[in-house]
Amino acid sequence: MDLSRRNILGAAGAAVAAGVLPQNAAAQSFDFKPNQRYPDPSVEILDPSFAKYRLYSSTVEQLGTGMRWAEGPVWFGDGRYVLVSDIPNNRIMRYDEASGAWGVFRHPSNFANGNARDRQGRLISCEHLTRRVTRTEYDGKITVLADSFDGKRLNSPNDIICKSDGSIWFTDPPFGIAGNWEGDKATPELPHAVYRIAPDGKLGLVTAELNGPNGLAFSPDEKRLFVVESRAQPNRVIWGYDVGTDGAALSNKTKVVDANGPGSLDGFRIDTDGNFWCGWGSNGSPSAKSDELDGVMVFNPQGKTIGFIHLPERCANLTFGGPKKNRLFMASCHSLYALYVEAHGAV
Repeated sequence: MDLSRRNILGAAGAAVAAGVLPQNAAAQSFDFKPNQRYPDPSVEILDPSFAKYRLYSSTVEQLGTGMRWAEGPVWFGDGRYVLVSDIPNNRIMRYDEASGAWGVFRHPSNFANGNARDRQGRLISCEHLTRRVTRTEYDGKITVLADSFDGKRLNSPNDIICKSDGSIWFTDPPFGIAGNWEGDKATPELPHAVYRIAPDGKLGLVTAELNGPNGLAFSPDEKRLFVVESRAQPNRVIWGYDVGTDGAALSNKTKVVDANGPGSLDGFRIDTDGNFWCGWGSNGSPSAKSDELDGVMVFNPQGKTIGFIHLPERCANLTFGGPKKNRLFMASCHSLYALYVEAHGAV
């Protein structure tokens, strides 16, 4: 094991010994050995157009481990840290880029899933347990942004993004209330939907036509919204919509990315060239070989696969970070991984 990784995991072990981590939060720590030679064979070029995004002397790194199901990574550049949800453990973890420290940021987290930053730099989170979207104020107080629509409780807000006009968009499938693993089991009161919180705080329904809306992102110019339909048949897909001049209405629904086979989509991000960097893994079919499907699949703006980052664990979600927005942070089952690339996050 290399010294940097030993220091990171050693810090986590010391935190457990000191009682910093929740006592009920023991989970699998996934052993990882980084590739020793360049270029890293884990970063696979599927189309020549992806070559310019692969850094020859960059390898996949494991930054922290010991989670049960990692989701919702978000980068805080002013503090040089990443937050990532560990949903079943009811906590949000934090990785500090400067020191390499890995530990608990918040517990309990109300089984938080997706996280993002608003235009003022505050943390906004999707909570399964409370079935709401919250904002963490500068002083640490929690403000509820949305918990119901038309007098009915939201299902379990899943993924979340913020537009430059200050509006907040999130998906609301019933995944978090389907059982007691990521929240409390309950009966959905509303259809699967995508919502928008306007800058004035008003909650509006964007669309309720998708089965299992999941990850979402805007194009670099914010003229299009893309949403994963994670229960689409026969394959999971990403749909694209034109955003109206009012900043809210959607039109011209178009299929952009099709998982097309044993792979499946979850969370994703878009770079400044319009490419889709997608959390990827098996769809659970008997023919799927998980060890060949786990990682990040990259599609160009036309939906063609151009690159694949192989990981030892299924990737649920990811985000770009670092001072140049060229470090990809990947939340993957038990661990948080990172890779420097020549692409730059659009947001």
